[in-house]
Amino acid sequence: MNKELVIVFVKNIKLGKVKTRLAKTIGNQGAFEVYSELVKITEKALEQLNTDKRIYFSEAVVETKWPGQYKTVQQGVDLGERMKNAFLDGFNDGYERVILIGSDLPDIQTKHIQNGFTALNETDTVFGPAEDGGYYLVGMNNMHELVFDNKPWSQSNLLQETLKELENNKITYKTLETLNDIDTFEDLIKSKFYQNNADLQHKIEQLNNEPF
Repeated sequence: MNKELVIVFVKNIKLGKVKTRLAKTIGNQGAFEVYSELVKITEKALEQLNTDKRIYFSEAVVETKWPGQYKTVQQGVDLGERMKNAFLDGFNDGYERVILIGSDLPDIQTKHIQNGFTALNETDTVFGPAEDGGYYLVGMNNMHELVFDNKPWSQSNLLQETLKELENNKITYKTLETLNDIDTFEDLIKSKFYQNNADLQHKIEQLNNEPF
């Protein structure tokens, strides 16, 4: 059995359910197209990883997606509880190093996940900071439930508060390269992901009947 596990949290790609802040500018269909492209980037980053992988869908397993991978549904009332339960599943099944990532990062690469596992050889926890004050990656080599309990989800002080609590409890951590996710229209248009994707630009412009 591989001792390392990557968990991917994926939203079921439905109109009006993904990238809702972005949808306020480019519409539900536009947000749907953007998220679909971001998931493809995540899939590519995982392809070259020689670790076990588990895909956790937000609402229901989609059998046609992520072929050949272990797939299940997230369980919990909020993001913290859902992530905690996924980590507990992994550690209870015997994995020694577990990393969880989201699926909406335009710049995620195989190396970021590999660097996370390398860090876990030397520290208790690892985080990939996001520019908005949250994190795109969290990893552990033992279960530390406090990472997920009573946290300011979707707030700009999430990572700061999490690291402060780890320090208070003498749990060690490392941080990786900071990346930006895409939540708003401003995030989208300044990203190389969008600037270098002519097909996506064309779709968005067609859907909105105007150039961006």
